[in-house]
Amino acid sequence: MSNELVMRIDTGGLATLTLNRPDKLNALTPQVFVQLRAHIDAIAQDKTVRCVVLAGNGRSFCAGHDLPAIAAGEHGPSPDFEAETIDALEALPQPTIARIQGHCLTGGLELALGCDLLVAAESALIGDTHGQWGLAPIWGMSVRLPERVGRAKAKELMFTSRRLRGSAAVAIGLVDHCVADDALDATVAALAAEILQNSAGTNRIDKALLAAGAQQTRNEALRYERTMPFGLPEDMMERMSKPKR
Repeated sequence: MSNELVMRIDTGGLATLTLNRPDKLNALTPQVFVQLRAHIDAIAQDKTVRCVVLAGNGRSFCAGHDLPAIAAGEHGPSPDFEAETIDALEALPQPTIARIQGHCLTGGLELALGCDLLVAAESALIGDTHGQWGLAPIWGMSVRLPERVGRAKAKELMFTSRRLRGSAAVAIGLVDHCVADDALDATVAALAAEILQNSAGTNRIDKALLAAGAQQTRNEALRYERTMPFGLPEDMMERMSKPKR
C-alpha cells in the first residue's frame, strides 16, 4: 500500500485524488490536508487536467476529522488551513466530482461539499455529526449545507446529527446521484467522461460565472455575464469547425 495520505492518478485529462487512510476510514488529519492542498494547488495550474474526482480508499469516503488528532492538539500550518483547503477545492477551475461510499460524516461531508457534483452509493452514510461530539463547524458546513438542501433541512440535519443513506440524501438534493454500490465506479467514470468530452474552456468559464453570480444580485449577474469577463474558450474555433454527430 502507498504511504501517501492522498494519492493522485491522472488518466486522459481526469485527475483522481484518493484519501488513503483506509484503516482509519480516511479520517482527516492536518497532514492529510497538507498533502491534499499540494495536489489541489498543482491541479489548479495544470491545464492538462479537465476534470477531478475526489475519492476515499477502502470502505469509506471519509469518516470526518480524526478525533485523536483533535485530542492531541494537532494543527495545520495556519489557523484556517483546513477550511482554506476546502475553499481551494471549491475554487478549482475544473469540474469536480465527489465519489462517496461508506461513511461521509462531519468534516468528510464538509470536504465533499467543496466538490461540484456528489455521487453516492446506496449504502453510503452521510451526515453532520458535529453535535454528537460537541464540536462546531468551521470548514464551511453552515454555508455549503444550506446551499445544497435549504436552510430548514440543513437545520434539521445539523441539530439532529442524523445520518442519511444515499437514497435519502439524493431525495433532498444533498447528493446529485445515488446508485447501487457496485455501480458507483462506473457511474462516476461515465459522468467524468461526459464532462471530458466537452470544452475545458467552456467548463472553466461556466464554473467561474456560476461562482461570481452567487455573489451578485440576479440583475447584476445577468449584466456581468454579458460582458464576457472570462473571455471565450481557447478551443472554440477548433470545435466549431468539426462536423457534429
